Amino acid sequence: MNDKKIIGIDLGATNIRGGLVNGDTIDKLTSNRIKSAGTAEEVLDDVYGVVDRLIDDGVSAIGIGVPGVVDIDEGIVYDVQYIPSWKEVQLKKLLEARYHIPVLVNNDANCFALGEYHFGKGRNSTNMIGLTIGTGLGAGIIINKHLYAGPNCGAGEFGMVEYLDHVYEYYASGQFFGNVYQLDGETVFNNAKQGDAKALQLYAEMGTHLGNAIKMIMYTYDPSLIIFGGSVRFAYPYFKDTMWQRIKTFAYGKSIERLTIESSELENSGILGAAALYYDFSDTN
Repeated sequence: MNDKKIIGIDLGATNIRGGLVNGDTIDKLTSNRIKSAGTAEEVLDDVYGVVDRLIDDGVSAIGIGVPGVVDIDEGIVYDVQYIPSWKEVQLKKLLEARYHIPVLVNNDANCFALGEYHFGKGRNSTNMIGLTIGTGLGAGIIINKHLYAGPNCGAGEFGMVEYLDHVYEYYASGQFFGNVYQLDGETVFNNAKQGDAKALQLYAEMGTHLGNAIKMIMYTYDPSLIIFGGSVRFAYPYFKDTMWQRIKTFAYGKSIERLTIESSELENSGILGAAALYYDFSDTN
């Protein structure tokens, strides 16, 4: 299935990036700034601009990942983060009418998990979680070699599960430093790289919360592999020990032995993951 040429689109808060994915490689990359404060039509024109530069007669489909809620069957996106005008956009219908090829739309965290499964450290796994740790805590779930998104594209929103006096992502994401200590996360990261004791202690504390979150994920999905994405993954050495200390309190020892946790090293994971929506769809239809 990976011999098809697929356009993968990664829609972000300020940029839209696209690539022509051909097998295991990206033949062409392009990007646009997004008029994120513009009208729905202006943002859509930005999307068209990227696809127009990538499309050719050999393209089989378009996959697009968006930071928002998606009606997967209809390809409708709702309440896209940082793009106020995209409250309800019939993205699949509009793109298919323009380009006359199949279009698949999904949440960006789900695309991350698919990208890792098809192109990254998740290859050859059967059940895995792609856990995105950045300004939030989200995930894509692979079960029996296929994406599980749920009927409302809401599966994997682990960060919104209640925890302590808030929810998990309040403590187990990049928000932790600002929420709890009113500190800038990038500053804490730079200080940690310099060996600053206070910064290292803050990461250790965040790691404890993240370990609790992973225990919750283990109780609900029992994955054999978790792959970290998102900006916080670059700080993994600073929170790894305390995270694992909490994981090792999990009730079932054999599950701990069988669990592997990795940090993503995949370049252009959003683009590759969006293209992989087509592979996942084709395998189940």
